[in-house]
Amino acid sequence: MAQKILASRCGREYVSEGEIINADVDIVLGNDITLPLAIEEFNKIGAGRVFDTNKVVVVPDHFTPNKDIKSASQCKFVREFARNQNIKNYFEVGKMGIEHALLPEQGLVVPGDLIIGADSHTCTYGALGAASTGVGSTDVAVAMSTGKVWFMVPRTIKFIYNGNLKDWITGKDLILYTIGLIGVDGALYKSMEFSGPAVSKLSMDSRFTMSNMAIEAGGKFGIFEVDEKTEEFLERRSHRDYKIFRSDSDAEYEKVYNINCDDIELQVATPHLPSNARNAAELSSIKIDQVVIGSCTNGRIEDLRIAAEILKGKKISENLRTIIIPATQNIYLEALKEGYIEIFINSGCVVSTPTCGPCLGGHMGVLAEGERAVSTTNRNFVGRMGHPGSEVYLSGPAVAAASAIAGRIATPEEVI
Repeated sequence: MAQKILASRCGREYVSEGEIINADVDIVLGNDITLPLAIEEFNKIGAGRVFDTNKVVVVPDHFTPNKDIKSASQCKFVREFARNQNIKNYFEVGKMGIEHALLPEQGLVVPGDLIIGADSHTCTYGALGAASTGVGSTDVAVAMSTGKVWFMVPRTIKFIYNGNLKDWITGKDLILYTIGLIGVDGALYKSMEFSGPAVSKLSMDSRFTMSNMAIEAGGKFGIFEVDEKTEEFLERRSHRDYKIFRSDSDAEYEKVYNINCDDIELQVATPHLPSNARNAAELSSIKIDQVVIGSCTNGRIEDLRIAAEILKGKKISENLRTIIIPATQNIYLEALKEGYIEIFINSGCVVSTPTCGPCLGGHMGVLAEGERAVSTTNRNFVGRMGHPGSEVYLSGPAVAAASAIAGRIATPEEVI
């Protein structure tokens, strides 16, 4: 699929694996962390104006609302660039969200798009049948100027998910299990195609989660075929025309994995790699200090709904902090209308404005030395959420909510 999309963006019928190409992009994305460097390079090459004010998207989301003077200056620099360039799709406090949840919600992404962003989790949009990936800030600078970017055409690994999903299992469990199976470099610079009857039953929210974490296996793209669920999602959000690309029936894959979902339990990735996937039930002795439910990986309405179902009528452990972060303003509003925010507050959680915040150790939940967190975010590297002596355990919303009640890593069956 990714190979076909890349060929289409070169105006060609076919591109070969390993070939170096220049391709036209549909969206160039930047945020408050990585875009300032891109803007500096953009100015150095004398670009002047962006190639298309509708196709450059700017979302300050990592350190916003501004946490200190340095982040305020960073965001001001980005804001002034967006205004001077007359960027149409600029989203900040009040109408913002975490970028990889916001763009699909706003209908800015459709199947067949080629999208780059100066953020590694730009691969999220593969859930919509798009080829999307993270690149460096200098590549973003050139793409903002020319509308083009270079690629080496990747080989593809296919993942076929069979069987039935157990209770509480979501896309987060499937992708953690998969990364545990192949390792953090198991799909290095490869396109990961997700397919199979179990995957077809997943919600769009779960599919976004899986595509989002393709990069944690080294993947260049993490992509799903477009189906009725995809088209229903798009019908309510986007008015753009699009073209659906599907892999040929005789397509050659570098490798094919057949995964039986009957065998997949709720997963937790232990420090300090996303590939350290274990069954959550095996880790019940691990006490924790903080729970975070949010991020571009798991801050969507499905995640909040699952957390609310588990937390309703219960209190979080007095020994920890629980932070809930809806990924966008619209998700926040929907959670408010559905009563989830009231459930969270009554249970002892705090609810934040949309922000990446604690995911990268930015703000709104930085860990101290020796502290442990269960988090629905995407990375648990050393020092990822704060002090190098802290620990992050990655999970889906069900394990995170249950752990908040138990004060240790737990499954929903233990607390309901």
